[in-house]
Amino acid sequence: MILVRRIVLSLLVLGTLGASQAYSQTKDSWQLDGRLIDAVGAIGEGQLAKAGKLLTEVLKEDPGNDAAWYYVGLCGLYSRNISGARDAFKKAVEIDPSNYWYKDRLALVYSMTGEDDLTIATYEDLLKEYPKKNDIYFSLVNLYLKGNQFDKALAALDQIEAVFGKNESVVSTKYDILLRQNKPEEALKVLEDYNKEYSSAFVLSKLGDHTLAEYQDSLALEYYKEALDLQGDYMPALLGEAEVYRIRRNYDGYFTALNKFVGDVNTDPQTKAQYLGMLLQRSEPRFVQNFKPKLDTLYDTMTQLHPSDSTVLKSAGMYYYATERIDKAKDMIRRNMESNPESLDATATYLQLLAYKSEWDALIPAVDSAIARFPKEIDLYDIKNAALYNKKDWQGIIDNSQKIIATAPNDTSVTIPALANIGDMYYEMGNEEEAFKYYKQVLKANPDYRPTLNNYAYYLSLKGKSLKKACAMSKKTIDKEPDNPTYLDTYGWILHLLGKNKDAKAVFKHAMIYGGKDSATCMEHYAEVLEALGEIDLAKVYRTQAANKKAEGKE
Repeated sequence: MILVRRIVLSLLVLGTLGASQAYSQTKDSWQLDGRLIDAVGAIGEGQLAKAGKLLTEVLKEDPGNDAAWYYVGLCGLYSRNISGARDAFKKAVEIDPSNYWYKDRLALVYSMTGEDDLTIATYEDLLKEYPKKNDIYFSLVNLYLKGNQFDKALAALDQIEAVFGKNESVVSTKYDILLRQNKPEEALKVLEDYNKEYSSAFVLSKLGDHTLAEYQDSLALEYYKEALDLQGDYMPALLGEAEVYRIRRNYDGYFTALNKFVGDVNTDPQTKAQYLGMLLQRSEPRFVQNFKPKLDTLYDTMTQLHPSDSTVLKSAGMYYYATERIDKAKDMIRRNMESNPESLDATATYLQLLAYKSEWDALIPAVDSAIARFPKEIDLYDIKNAALYNKKDWQGIIDNSQKIIATAPNDTSVTIPALANIGDMYYEMGNEEEAFKYYKQVLKANPDYRPTLNNYAYYLSLKGKSLKKACAMSKKTIDKEPDNPTYLDTYGWILHLLGKNKDAKAVFKHAMIYGGKDSATCMEHYAEVLEALGEIDLAKVYRTQAANKKAEGKE
């Protein structure tokens, strides 16, 4: 067994990986040093430390062993010691500059370290020795393009065509480069020349796209139709044909082409969903309304062909929601969640729809199910808190917030808002002592946490106690958010309670500019300040507006 293993590894060393001829001349290929063979085997088994030790021993006895240096380089690559790999490959190349693999791996390391000039120089050197290695050409083309060396890239592509003949990939790359050089006529000629010699749906579609961009829709349509004659289900040509019909307002032809596109079982479902999504985004509402039955057919076909694809179901749900068919939208989005239970996005989309529609009774069990599947996702707990708040389930929010803390006990970005929520809920339940205990806990952890500073200060003001402490806390909030109407309301109200009505008036005037008029409470507070200053008529105006807000249900 040992003999067979050594023979196989010898072949790996000398054949597959291209060990140097200089080494094979010093020792017979069947009697390679056992440590080198064992090192190669260790590399194959992922035992890099063992391989490194063996290679060190080999190089200690034979520092000119280029194969050993090569494998040291491989160990460096696999262990992410890129600088070590670079030095080892350089050494191997110095000893045997004719070895293809040594130079190829050295070029790879240069590219990994961002040394594009050295990468290019190494590949260009390789190309002189191996002019028929097409992968070298393409590597060079990519490097030239990365450095905006367009003429060199084109020259390399010309050489590929001279050696290997024309192909779609080369033609497409040349076309793109010439467009980037702002040479549309030359770019078009590249496509036309290829089309004269070869039949290609790909190139014909490119020709269609190019001529359509130049507003030659009749010529573009001819190219697309020719492409479809070659390959009846070629999607770029089919979509190009559809676009020509859309521009001409030939909607029968347009939807006929789209039905073929959507109905093709081999077309990627995400491509279909993305296209229809873009169609809706760029279309006027009147277009959607006028062609709703045809659009419905497209979405029905797509969902029937791909009944569990997440992108398709989400796209369909958004379409039905945009066209005000909420029940059908909800059905699609729920199907997406149920068909893709591992998808957080699918679940979150369904929960957000329920929240947007204020379906709190349906949302709570749905979010509980989601939390069971994604127990570490804090956003799900926050969605549940929103539902519980709208149900006025204060104890439920406390319990849920405790779970949030247990989920991420060491993350203050999570625990502090949760503790603040608990304090707020205890206050809603009338347990002021417990609420203030949590507020103190929050502010001990973060003395600048503004939501708690504001709420604590405001609740102290309602008690009429510790007003100076409340004023200091409130001042910190508006120093950080000077245009926040809620914080301004609290601060202005506390100033009023301290008898500083002129200062309070200035604060409330600022609040009115930045959203204070949306709050009945803020306007009532302002009216009271104005009354204290003797501005009765203006105070009446704000009291009337406050009453109107309350009638609208906006406290």
